[in-house]
Amino acid sequence: MLPIDEAAHSNRWRRRHPVDKAVLGLGLTVLAISLPPWPGAVLVLVTALVLLTGPAGVPGRRLWRAYRVPLGFCVTGAATLLVRVGGPGGFVALADDGPVRAGELLLRTSAASLGVLLFAFTTPMSDLLPRLVRAGVPAPVVDVALVTYRMSFLLLDSLRLIRQAQAARLGHTTRAATWRSLGGLGATAFVRAFDRAARLQAGLAGRGYDGTLRVLVPEARVSAPFTAASLALLAALTVLALVLERPLS
Repeated sequence: MLPIDEAAHSNRWRRRHPVDKAVLGLGLTVLAISLPPWPGAVLVLVTALVLLTGPAGVPGRRLWRAYRVPLGFCVTGAATLLVRVGGPGGFVALADDGPVRAGELLLRTSAASLGVLLFAFTTPMSDLLPRLVRAGVPAPVVDVALVTYRMSFLLLDSLRLIRQAQAARLGHTTRAATWRSLGGLGATAFVRAFDRAARLQAGLAGRGYDGTLRVLVPEARVSAPFTAASLALLAALTVLALVLERPLS
């Protein structure tokens, strides 16, 4: 299981309704995009970090393992603003306002990513996807998402087992052996994926599948106090960011 899924099933907000966490997490994401980078994005980033490691109870190491991937994309995207192509300075030269723009973009994207992760780290897909049908999403779309989500973990587990077996047979000792093992890994995973899909289809047919996957959804209600507190926090962050707004320079 991926770190983000482990946290989603073990955090303190696990039993809360997805709407509660969507208001907070996605609200922080909207603020990170719409408020000034300084101090708006910084306030959003710190708030999301405190909520995740505090009330939600997500371990810091697990959070970092998942956050470093989108953070890498944020850094890569911001780095491109440091240079300009063409102009009197040469084919490639440092942009005059590059550091400021790069800093603003990095603050916005990193804070927005953490806002999305707040929702993802506290809401298992098994709680979210079945409720999308009630929200108006077509049932076949939700069924495909559920099956894809489940099959993804089975495929990752198969890849891990195959790779361990190859390593135990000295399949990665040389570069040539590594390439052969990689080819075998892809071929075996491809065959196993089709085999699991066929068995899944046969199992569903044997259970009278009629086009809809019926699953048990944990009972949860939207908490008015939690939602009100989330909206109050978002409003307070907005006011504080506008009051403390200063140019990033």
